[in-house]
Amino acid sequence: MKTVSYITFTDEQLSKIGNTIVYLSQHIPNLSKTKLLKLLYILDELSIKKSGIPFLNLRYKVWKFGPVSEELFIDLSSEPALLKNFISKSDDADGSIKIIPKVEFSDEEFTDNDMSLMDFVVENFGNKTAMELVSYTHRKSSPWYITAKENSVLELLESEKINNTEFLIDLGKLVEHDSRKREIYNQYSDCH
Repeated sequence: MKTVSYITFTDEQLSKIGNTIVYLSQHIPNLSKTKLLKLLYILDELSIKKSGIPFLNLRYKVWKFGPVSEELFIDLSSEPALLKNFISKSDDADGSIKIIPKVEFSDEEFTDNDMSLMDFVVENFGNKTAMELVSYTHRKSSPWYITAKENSVLELLESEKINNTEFLIDLGKLVEHDSRKREIYNQYSDCH
């Protein structure tokens, strides 16, 4: 019998994810699905590097344009279900999916550090193209690159022989050199 695994989000998690997306879509014009997925990953990566605490604590897989939260990718690829209270989407003439906020941003789930980090990401990554963000998340020192290489799929992804994998990215690698941050990260990732 095959083991089935799935992710469920609490209402609090969905609210933080939804409001993060609302915030980003209100501050970055014409936010596309691919760009949004990269920015959410970057928020988690930068937050873990800074404090050991994941921003959204999502699971990311090694995909061609990854790292990708599969659950959010699926939700954003059709009419949003998980995020239906926060966003809608429109399909542009060029075939890209644009994210449109349905509600005003609520900062209830966010600390001052969270707000500063979101502002930093908007300021430093908001003007980049989706493909520039893909390049950033695929840099040689990145968890995506390391995981793809360790699992012998890097060349397959880069040569477009495959476009996704089931390999999860261990964001703990970002803080493996700092025992205090690693311990904090492990406490959060164990809750997932």
